[in-house]
Amino acid sequence: MGNLFFGSRRDKGESGRLIAMSLAPQKFREIVFQLLYSGDFDGTTDEEMIPFMMHELKVTKRIMVDATTRMRSVREKQDEIDALIRETSLEYSFERISRVEKTILRLGFFELLFDDTIPHKVAIAEAIRLCRKFGTPESSQFVNAILDSVYKKRYGITVAEPATLK
Repeated sequence: MGNLFFGSRRDKGESGRLIAMSLAPQKFREIVFQLLYSGDFDGTTDEEMIPFMMHELKVTKRIMVDATTRMRSVREKQDEIDALIRETSLEYSFERISRVEKTILRLGFFELLFDDTIPHKVAIAEAIRLCRKFGTPESSQFVNAILDSVYKKRYGITVAEPATLK
């Protein structure tokens, strides 16, 4: 399969600048995830990660700049998203949730609640896909339960019980 055109969308983080790139949306999302995840470790800066990821993933500087912009947009909402994770995760305290799961939840919630260019079901499905790739099968169930619970509450669907890991 050739290059996929990822969007002709406006990135809200940079004054409505139109972003167009030749990259599958799943690959772009994985890059954003990896930038977010690497930011959770002390001593790692974005300036160090961009050249490293460009080399390892064989992507252009433009794609990395766009992914960094997206990552920063997620970080701007991180406190609000983390509060939502704390409120929704009844079985595990926030501190017990693995870094991979937290990062995927942060990106998933950002796409679900703050990005109107991504359909809600796609945001949830992509978070599950990231869990299967970077986490465990159990983490995908947990992330699905958390995102689905908030989705149902936000969009008027009654939820019988809070999200828990089964």
